[in-house]
Amino acid sequence: MATKPNHMEFPWPSVTVCICTHNRPRYVLDCLEGLAKQTVGPAGFQILIVDSGSDEDVQAKLAAMAGGQPNARMIRIDRPGVSIARNAGADAAQSDYIAYIDDDAIPAANWVEQIRNTIASVGGVPALLGGRILPLWEAPLPAWWPQRLRGVLSIIETEGQGVYRSEAISNDLSPYGANMVVHVTTMRSLGGFGNGAGRDGSSLLSDEDVQLAWQMQNAGYVVQFDSRIVVHHQIQASRLTPEWLLRRMYWQGVSSVVTSRVTATRNVAWRALPRRLLVAMLLLPMALVPTHSVKLLGYRWRLAYSLGFVRGMFGVS
Repeated sequence: MATKPNHMEFPWPSVTVCICTHNRPRYVLDCLEGLAKQTVGPAGFQILIVDSGSDEDVQAKLAAMAGGQPNARMIRIDRPGVSIARNAGADAAQSDYIAYIDDDAIPAANWVEQIRNTIASVGGVPALLGGRILPLWEAPLPAWWPQRLRGVLSIIETEGQGVYRSEAISNDLSPYGANMVVHVTTMRSLGGFGNGAGRDGSSLLSDEDVQLAWQMQNAGYVVQFDSRIVVHHQIQASRLTPEWLLRRMYWQGVSSVVTSRVTATRNVAWRALPRRLLVAMLLLPMALVPTHSVKLLGYRWRLAYSLGFVRGMFGVS
C-alpha cells in the first residue's frame, strides 16, 4: 500500500495527475505545458506519466519531459493498454485522488484547483468526478458528421453539476477518462479498471471509464459530474473520416455489451438484442457502400453499432 504524501506539502485533498501515453510525445508535451500553468502551482499536485510500451526513442523523450518538471515522474509498463496503464498509475500514486487526463488533452489553468474545490463542496469522500471535455479541432468537423455522435470523439459540452444517472443532469451523460478524477483507495478496493476493457492498440474497445463509474455508484459511492472541471481535447484530424467513425461505432456496440456484463445489467442487453438483430439484418446491404464514402452514413453507423453489439452478445470481444 502506498504511503500518504506529506500534507504540509500537498494540502488535502492531494492529487496526482496521471497521463497515460503510447508513442505520442508531442501531445504529452502540450499536456505538460498546460499543467505547468496551473493556478495551484507545482507544489499543489504531482504528475505521473505512464509510458505504455512506447518505442525506445519515445521513452527517452518522455523521461526527459518528466525530468523537466519539478513535480513530475515517469513509470513504464511494457504492455500497451489504457486500462493497464491507468491501473499502474493508481498503484504508483501517493495521493488521495488520481486525476486522469488523456495525453492529447490540455487542462484549463484552474483544473487542479477546481478539482479540489469540487471535492470539498461535495462533502465526504466522492469516489469519482467527471468534467467537461471541450474540443480543440485539428481540422474542422465535417458537415456530414452526425451531431448526435460528437460524443464518440470524447467531447462533453454539458454544463451543470450533479450525481450521474440522476434527475440533476442528463441521463445520457457518462464520465470519460480524458477528464476523470478517482479516489485512489476506493478504486483499489474495487479492483480498478478491468484489464480486458479499454483500447490496447488493436481495437477501439471503450467504456472502461463508464464501467468503473457505475461499479462505484452501484456500490453506494458518490459519482458526480461538475462542468467547472474543464480540459480541452485535441481532436485528431485522422479521426474525422467515415472509416474511423464506422469502426468506432462497431466497437462501441461491443463495448456496450461488455459494460452491461461488468455492471450486472446484462438483462438490459438481452432485451435490446432482438432490435439489434433486426437492424443488422435490415441494414446489411449498406455494408456494400465503400467505407470511405459518406453516403447513407446515418444507416451505416447504425449497422456498424448493431453488428458490434451482436458480436459482443455472443461472447466475442
